[in-house]
Amino acid sequence: MTPEDMAGATEGERFWRERRICYLTTPRPDGTPHLVPVGVTYDPRSRIARVITSAGSKKVRNLRAAGPGTPVAVSQAEGRLWCTLEGTAVVKDDRESVADAERRYAERYKPPRPNPERVVIEIAVTRAMGTAKPAGW
Repeated sequence: MTPEDMAGATEGERFWRERRICYLTTPRPDGTPHLVPVGVTYDPRSRIARVITSAGSKKVRNLRAAGPGTPVAVSQAEGRLWCTLEGTAVVKDDRESVADAERRYAERYKPPRPNPERVVIEIAVTRAMGTAKPAGW
């Protein structure tokens, strides 16, 4: 996002564009929550949040065991501002989806290190809550 875009963005939009650590919650096979720090990008137009990670990570294993459309949540907080996005997740490993997620990650954070095992967790966001929700919620 350019400085001009940031100037016209809502507080919630800026909150999801500025660099900060987020948390992803996935269900373990026994139903208990697995919470891990991650980098998240969010596209308010498509309402898709993305997490890049390795194919063998516990979060990916949890999602693959649970199947497509598994309910998950991503959250971030800073001071009085916080936002949680809930939705359903799928793991994608096709080259286009991974490259798109890497590009988005580089915009918010920094270029990711090379990882031939990289996949992307795509979350179709169905609910947003908090003091810094993106526009439209």
